[in-house]
Amino acid sequence: MRRNTGLWIVLLFASWAFAADWPQFLGPKRDNTSEESVAPWTGALKVLWREPAGEGHSSPVVANGRVFTHAKAADREEEELIARDATTGKLLWRHAYRRPPFTSIFGNGPRSTPLVDGDRVYSFGASGDLGCWSVTDGEEIWKTNVLGQFKAQNLFFGVSSSPVIAGDRLLVLVGGPDASIVAFDKKTGKVDWKSGGDKASYSSPIVTEHDGRALALFLTHAGVTALDPATGKRYWQFPLVDRLAESSTTPVRTGDSLFASSVTYGSVGLRLAQKNGQPAYEEIWKNPALTCYFGTPVAFGEHLYVVTGNVTPPAALNCVEAKSGKVLWTRPKVGTYHASVMRAKDRLLLLEEEGDLVLLEPNPKEYQELARSKVCGKTWAHPALANGRLYLRDDKELICVELKP
Repeated sequence: MRRNTGLWIVLLFASWAFAADWPQFLGPKRDNTSEESVAPWTGALKVLWREPAGEGHSSPVVANGRVFTHAKAADREEEELIARDATTGKLLWRHAYRRPPFTSIFGNGPRSTPLVDGDRVYSFGASGDLGCWSVTDGEEIWKTNVLGQFKAQNLFFGVSSSPVIAGDRLLVLVGGPDASIVAFDKKTGKVDWKSGGDKASYSSPIVTEHDGRALALFLTHAGVTALDPATGKRYWQFPLVDRLAESSTTPVRTGDSLFASSVTYGSVGLRLAQKNGQPAYEEIWKNPALTCYFGTPVAFGEHLYVVTGNVTPPAALNCVEAKSGKVLWTRPKVGTYHASVMRAKDRLLLLEEEGDLVLLEPNPKEYQELARSKVCGKTWAHPALANGRLYLRDDKELICVELKP
């Protein structure tokens, strides 16, 4: 059974990778990596199209020739899921729905990123509306408000965690008193299991495999939590509590190690292990100075490229030795609080907070910039790389930029 579970994960990730799409938060394998290569450029990059994006920090996703965004409707207490042609930007459909009131000092739109799975697209709104919609026309298939359903309190900056799929289940960080993490049947919305009582964080989960066993890894308010995605059984929890309750980064798997971080705690390296036949962990290192705010790092070989930020700006890009947590070099001032870094095959793409896109050589000895171009306004949304195009969202527009392989 464990062997079959591992095979399912391998086949799922392989099918996403070959599709050259970006169907969920942080890409096909939810690790901020793409198999597409990007060549250095000179001058300004070519903008293929730009369209109004609506309010929100939710990232765009791309699947089957369509790009999907999630936004607050203007002048109404509504959120809307929007589908456009990925090549032309042409509007294909827009579906709006009423939501419970929500306001924030850093914008009133959705934070969580949609997820496309076959003929369905899933969204998670800032005030807790979890929905499943038809990719074809946006028709509602099922919807529930998880904060009301599980008596959970909203976070100060609103629901931000992006759900993940494991087999037939949609796994969601809810934060209810007896429903910290909930698995929904992805087809019907019926609750399959619920687990724990931790409050939610702003972090998004991943699904991975170790020693033939599937693991769902969440960073809740209380710490890094490993679950069986089929049953919700908790295997272990590493205590990682942010003093501001603002844990936001997604855990990053590199080899048999796991990287986790928050803005006041710093970062920790954990080794995935086995104890008495059950999944376990070993702490490898801790670095209090590596304070990730809400930019998730990316792994490249034996190194991590980590954007650190704090409540006191600015943000910086760091090259970190994955086995020790040692910082090898730092590039300061890549943003006020945030910047996005992703792997494009054998190079790195850095989207600075003010809208500069930078192509980097992943060199552990020094910061090595290959190309730079202004592509958008200020942004906190991670971009999507798909089929030779980069899809970016700033505070006004959704922008499609051409990248050469």
